[in-house]
Amino acid sequence: MANPFVHVELNTTDPGQAKTFYQSLFDWKMQDIPMAQGSYTMIDVGEGTGGGMMKHPMPGAPSAWLPYVLVDDIKAATQKAKSLGATVIKEVTEVMDMGWLSIITDPTGAVLGLWQPKA
Repeated sequence: MANPFVHVELNTTDPGQAKTFYQSLFDWKMQDIPMAQGSYTMIDVGEGTGGGMMKHPMPGAPSAWLPYVLVDDIKAATQKAKSLGATVIKEVTEVMDMGWLSIITDPTGAVLGLWQPKA
């Protein structure tokens, strides 16, 4: 399948409460990773697409899940989305030694992340 969903991220107003809730609700394994801008929690769901959670980077914004789609060329995919009417919320950004992401809003208002892992 081309361009599968590869990561689902929770941007939350309360990471501690969200972590407690999802660990209690599901059999998810959580691993905290220190980052320059705070902590990031990786979520291992066992089978299927895993994800992560972090303190919402936009103060005042509601908690929301954000899916990421795998792309071969993050810059080209981001530009193509823009040419098709998307708004780029977050330009291509390197994520540590893992890869690159960008975040777009499609022409209908839905938010989607694009992801290119490092080889």
